[in-house]
Amino acid sequence: MSASRTLMVPDGLAGERVDVGISRMLGLSRTRAAELIDAGLVEVDGQPPARSTRLEPGVMLTVELPDEKPASQVRPQIAAGMSLVHQDDDIVVIDKPVGVAAHPSPGWSGPTVLGHLAAAGVSIRTTGDPDRQGIVSRLDVGTSGLMVVARTERAYTTLKDAFRAREVGKIYHAVCQGTPDQPEGTIESPIGRSPNHDYKFAVRRDGKHSVTHYETLEALQGATLLRVRLETGRTHQIRVHLAALHHPLVGDPLYGADPTLAAKVGLIRQWLHAMELTFIHPATGHEVTFISQYPHDLHESLESLRAP
Repeated sequence: MSASRTLMVPDGLAGERVDVGISRMLGLSRTRAAELIDAGLVEVDGQPPARSTRLEPGVMLTVELPDEKPASQVRPQIAAGMSLVHQDDDIVVIDKPVGVAAHPSPGWSGPTVLGHLAAAGVSIRTTGDPDRQGIVSRLDVGTSGLMVVARTERAYTTLKDAFRAREVGKIYHAVCQGTPDQPEGTIESPIGRSPNHDYKFAVRRDGKHSVTHYETLEALQGATLLRVRLETGRTHQIRVHLAALHHPLVGDPLYGADPTLAAKVGLIRQWLHAMELTFIHPATGHEVTFISQYPHDLHESLESLRAP
């Protein structure tokens, strides 16, 4: 079953793209509006439009709205070590500990960011997949640090577009094995799924364009502390790019790290932390920056690597 909505395009939306018009008239995200257009569920004066079709005042816009997806699988659960760095009506910024996923997924039964927010009474009021509501970017389960979650449809659309346009500043600190040949540099290599492992990624000619900037912060015993700035945001990007330089992250055997070094410094996950987030606040229009601190396990292993 589905619901059909037919609306006359007002003068105020003249010249706007169809996906923008649907978003504003029905209160959907632009992503959801685009999905409806691509699925053939939208007509403009009886004809299926492209996303980029421009609206004219007075035309009739018809949208078929499929039944909502099944209820969310988000399970309210406080995640130990999670902290709310900032909260307002539009966004919430959290400092995610290791061992917490961004959202529910098949095969994962542990805590999630969305589950923690639900248990903490932080409401998320966005459309789309109920299991990923408000998520505009993710951190791996094994990576700690800052994440922003949108609480409203406006914030979700604005932040999603900002991440796509590479307008969000993302700074990580990482400890790699050995010492890179250059103390600072840029890694620009396409990333795609590994041909041998579904859960692993690799530098591939047919992969997605990926750019990582790094600079040395400190030379350590057999390792190097780096400040990493992501220009793109591919899955496992930092891990893959540093492994391609033959300097995998300490504690990351999936990408070639020496497990004996991780064991020596008491580390059971990759040394990688999302330190800073900078973006334009979707409601105020002002630039905001949030900064994290190293969690206990990364701090302790760093001190071990500093020891003479």
